[in-house]
Amino acid sequence: MPDARIKACIRQLVQGPHHASGYRKLTKLLRRKYRLVIDKKKVYRLCKELGILLPQRQIKQPVPRKAARNRVVTGPNQLWQMDIKYGYVAGLERHFYVASIIDVFDRQIVGYHVDKVCHSGQVVKAVQKALLKRNVHGQPHPLVIRTDNGPQFKSRAFYEFCQQMNLEHERIPNKLPDRNAYIEAFHSILERECLRWNCFETYQQAFEEVERFIRFYNTERLHGSLKDLPPAEYLELVTAGVIEPQRIAA
Repeated sequence: MPDARIKACIRQLVQGPHHASGYRKLTKLLRRKYRLVIDKKKVYRLCKELGILLPQRQIKQPVPRKAARNRVVTGPNQLWQMDIKYGYVAGLERHFYVASIIDVFDRQIVGYHVDKVCHSGQVVKAVQKALLKRNVHGQPHPLVIRTDNGPQFKSRAFYEFCQQMNLEHERIPNKLPDRNAYIEAFHSILERECLRWNCFETYQQAFEEVERFIRFYNTERLHGSLKDLPPAEYLELVTAGVIEPQRIAA
């Protein structure tokens, strides 16, 4: 078939419901609808001559990834773990998000974000608040933040924030959640003692209850691996020299 007739077929296709098709799909459509024996290179050339080539999608360059490694934690603000969990509002039949940050040393939830959405910007704000709360700025050793490979943590915004704040961000290997065991354990507790225990009717009720539970967890709930002390009290006693700090493999 002459090129002019093939171009007419292409015009007919792109003027109909296939207007958003690229040259690869147009090649298949020409074969299916018009029984043409044609390759994609020729279709590309004809589409270029017609001026109907779609702009190429720009492939975003992934941010550098630093793999999580075995560490020994001997004090606070050395290693934080962060993850995101779903909650459910039965009254609305909708989910919500809980992004939590735990200090591996004293098991305190040092920061969190609870909302209907959870984007990279909100994750960054949660870390910013935690840094201020724990007075991390100016400490002699770098703070390591360990996460999984969720899109919020692989984002350019989170990477640039960690670079700016001199935070060492490491990501666990895929399908190995045990490398983030401490935040996984907290989210298991949150699920068992808060989310399943309550039937939320509104977002506000769910958010307030999650925030109440986090305060309870930090200041009142006894933790077996912290000498049966709440996380906040354990840190106070270690800081005061009353009890010896534990060395924690993570």
